[in-house]
Amino acid sequence: MNMKVVPTPIPYLDLHQGQASPRLDHLITDRRAWRRDTVTARDWTVALDGAALAEISDLAASIRRDPLPTILLDSSAFRLDACRTAMASAKSMLVDGIGISVVDRLPLDELEKDHAVAVYWVLAGLLGTQVAQKWDGTMIYDVRDTGRAYGYGVRGSITNIELSFHTDNAFAIAPPDYVGLLCLQPARFGGVSRFTSLYAVHNEMLVRHPAALARLYEPMFMDRQAEHAPDGPKVSWVPMLRWDGRRLSARLGTMLVRKAYTMMEMELPADVADALDALTEVLSDPSLTIEFTIGRGQIQLLNNRAFGHYRSAFEDDPAAPRHLVRLWVREQGRRTYDG
Repeated sequence: MNMKVVPTPIPYLDLHQGQASPRLDHLITDRRAWRRDTVTARDWTVALDGAALAEISDLAASIRRDPLPTILLDSSAFRLDACRTAMASAKSMLVDGIGISVVDRLPLDELEKDHAVAVYWVLAGLLGTQVAQKWDGTMIYDVRDTGRAYGYGVRGSITNIELSFHTDNAFAIAPPDYVGLLCLQPARFGGVSRFTSLYAVHNEMLVRHPAALARLYEPMFMDRQAEHAPDGPKVSWVPMLRWDGRRLSARLGTMLVRKAYTMMEMELPADVADALDALTEVLSDPSLTIEFTIGRGQIQLLNNRAFGHYRSAFEDDPAAPRHLVRLWVREQGRRTYDG
C-alpha cells in the first residue's frame, strides 16, 4: 500500500504520481550482484591499444585544425573504429557486466587540456547522448574543490568532503544512465572511489532487513539541491527503488532524504528513518564494495541506475589541485537537465 503524504503547504515535485512499484522479491545471483571477492580489475578495465591511441591523436589534430565548441562535436562525424570497439567493451561492462568500467587511458602528456576534454566528450558520445548536468544547461562539469562549504545549493562534488554512497541526480526527473569522470589531476591524498552493486545490497537488505527494504519502494522526500527553476519546488517525492521485472533502478541518496524532511519542516517518519539506517548499515559492509583511486588520464564510467559510488575526503596539492571532468549520458529523452 502506498504511503500517504502528510499535508504540507510547501510544494514538492511528485515523481511517484501514485504508481504502484513492483518489488524484487528474490535474490539476484547473476553477475550484476557481485561482491568484493568475486571481481578483479580485469572486470572493469578497458585498455586503449595502439590503434585507439593513434585515432585519439588524429582526433585531437582534427579538432585543433577545425575547432568547434566541444559540446558541438558529434561522435558520428569521426572515424574511430578502434575507439568504438573499446567503448563498446566499456558499455558492455556497464550494461551486462559489473556496472563499472575504467578506460585506461588518455595520453594527457601529448594533449592540450581542452583537446583532452574534447576527446573525452567524443568518446562519451559513443555510449549515448551527453546531457545537461545542471538546470542552467551546464554540459561539462568540473569536479574540484572550490573552497565553498557544503550546504543547500552547493553540491558535494565542488568540495573536498567525503561523499557517501549515492547515485548521481537521484532527486531529478531524468537521472543520467551513465556517469563519466576524466581525471586530469588526482588529489595529493584521498579522493578514493568506492563502488557497490545495488543488486548485492538489495540481496543483503532482503535477508537482513526485509521491512526496511519494502519501505525503499515507497516514495519519500528528496532535496533537489536547488537544481530547478527559481519558482520550482525544492524537493521531490519519489521512491528510492523500482523494479521493472528485469532490472533494478535506484535513486540512492540518504542524505538528500534527511535534508528534504528538514526543509519540509517535517519530522523524519520512523519507517523512513529505519529504512535509511538499515540501508546505511548494509552499504557500510566492506564485503560489498571495491575501491580504487582514479589515475591521471583514466576515464571512469558507471552505470548510474543500479550501482552506487562513494568518494573519500581528499587533500589537494596547491600547485596541482585535484581536477576531474564529469559527463552525464542518457540513452533516451532530450538533452536538457529534466530530459
